[in-house]
Amino acid sequence: MSHRSGFVNILGNPNVGKSTIMNALVGEKLSIITAKAQTTRHRIMGIVNGDDFQIVYSDTPGILRPQYKLQETMMGFVNMALSDADLILYVTDVNERNAFEGEYIDRITESGIPVIIAVNKVDLTTQPDLEKVVDSWHIAFPDSPVFPVSGLKKFNLDSLLNAILSKLPEGEPFFPKDQLTDKHERFFASEIIREKILINYKKEIPYSVEIEIESFTDEQKIIRIRALIHVTRDSQKGIIIGHKGSMLKRVGTEARHDMESFFGKKVFLELYVKVTKDWRDKPLVIKRFGYR
Repeated sequence: MSHRSGFVNILGNPNVGKSTIMNALVGEKLSIITAKAQTTRHRIMGIVNGDDFQIVYSDTPGILRPQYKLQETMMGFVNMALSDADLILYVTDVNERNAFEGEYIDRITESGIPVIIAVNKVDLTTQPDLEKVVDSWHIAFPDSPVFPVSGLKKFNLDSLLNAILSKLPEGEPFFPKDQLTDKHERFFASEIIREKILINYKKEIPYSVEIEIESFTDEQKIIRIRALIHVTRDSQKGIIIGHKGSMLKRVGTEARHDMESFFGKKVFLELYVKVTKDWRDKPLVIKRFGYR
């Protein structure tokens, strides 16, 4: 029996549901999900194995025009994903405006890499409107299959998976068959905290925050984690902490609950807030935070 294996890189504009679709295809919550754009900052791999296949999905940040060094690094992950894919899964949604504009659509078209289009959030439209959207993508990518899906409702993902498998090259697996992702436990701890900040704070605050795991000690019955929440200005520190520490306590409680579910073990979480001025524009600090 032949074995298929390949890298399926997920691209698309912000907030179209790339992370939701990858998590659904992988069967695990590896990428954090919120209603806010720019939730995903890193390139995150999710590995799906069968007896005769291995799919290495890559979730990537949403395509945007960088305004500071951090966003330039985020777009570096997107550029990398354009160069090392065996297959591009391009995610759009039924409500996306100006979906066919931008240099990345041209670069994808010119790359020579096979493309599958996933039109997400079909549960938010009507059948006639959906047919118009699908037809427009068929015109833009005449050689690519177009799949209406709902990552949230897990609609039509089996058909999408079969199409992905049919386009993978034959080859040996790239990773051990029991490996789920390329990221370590500290990374997921930091992302869970960042997700709670995205959910609980408004305006610029979530985009000014980075999480640094100072210590991660996995004991027999409990994981002990000490984490720093970095902000860019003194005023943001007070907002993160809240009145008498109320907001920081809320974030810590919500994050700890999710961590215990994710790691399958009790978690003791300590959170501290530190001002690291203008960290988003400091290459050395960005690198220290794991953006390579």
